[in-house]
Amino acid sequence: MAALIPGNCYSHINGMTMIDHPDQVERLMERLGAALPIPACLTPEVQMTLRQQRGVAMPADCSVTWISYAGDEGGIVCRLEAPAETAEAVFASITHLRFDPRLPFTREIVAYQKHRVKRLRIQRQ
Repeated sequence: MAALIPGNCYSHINGMTMIDHPDQVERLMERLGAALPIPACLTPEVQMTLRQQRGVAMPADCSVTWISYAGDEGGIVCRLEAPAETAEAVFASITHLRFDPRLPFTREIVAYQKHRVKRLRIQRQ
């Protein structure tokens, strides 16, 4: 169970700082789950990684068809489907996806992405 430390905006478990805000993740997961499938775009980096490491040629345009929270280590993970079907399931972190700015929850996704990337960067230092 996560507890907020007074005067600190980050959650802590057993004295360790968490990357994600549990309340933010829970709210975002509820909104995204209710909106599935969601159109998304893969970043060029993820497309290249899929091609090089798994031999999967995934187009940039895809749909998020399933989401799950992989804890602080993995964040929000999305199952992707593309118009051109691939032979195997493709999963990516939501931080490696881009969304149409006109979607009602894109601002929340972008806030989650920025926060997560910033916290990961700080944690690596």
